[in-house]
Amino acid sequence: MKWIILGLGNPGAEYAKTRHNAGRIIVEQLRIMHNFPDWEYKRTHDALVSKGSILGKEVLLVLPETYMNESGKSLLKLVKSEAEAAQLIVIHDDADLPFGSWRMAFARGAGGQRGIASIIATLKTKEFVRSRIGIAPVLAEGEARMKAESFVLEKFRANELATLERSVEQVSGAIEQLITEGLSLARSKWKKWGSDEK
Repeated sequence: MKWIILGLGNPGAEYAKTRHNAGRIIVEQLRIMHNFPDWEYKRTHDALVSKGSILGKEVLLVLPETYMNESGKSLLKLVKSEAEAAQLIVIHDDADLPFGSWRMAFARGAGGQRGIASIIATLKTKEFVRSRIGIAPVLAEGEARMKAESFVLEKFRANELATLERSVEQVSGAIEQLITEGLSLARSKWKKWGSDEK
């Protein structure tokens, strides 16, 4: 059974490099890092896909071409059982985590992330893996926290994109642990990768 790694975001040039598209940005970097082929549009999934392998395990990278809050549609024909859902990794932005941080998680609720809410509703389960990429601006001491809607559609600055892309190696390491060692062992090690899992 193949692994599926899906990057959440919105399609179109106007959304490229925005904070809300952190998931798509990370998955594109994973594609390059692991020498996957160029993206191919699949109408049946309404998504860009690229098929390859990571450490000998079959992996399908997916970028939905739906808007964020309809992301689940791209998985209708890809994930048809709880066993297949358990081999789904969704990478997405998290407005509650400071920029430059990230966490691995399993079987969490949507937490207000509409793309995740769409996936949970479509699959009828929350038992899949998530890599949450922090996008909240780092605040100076005493500075008031901004509402998410004030910054999620902002473009990353060049230095921020460089920081984001550097985190791909760590995210990839956590994913490699998962697909080679299984969920139980990987979860026991995720604290090393900044996980908040207990």
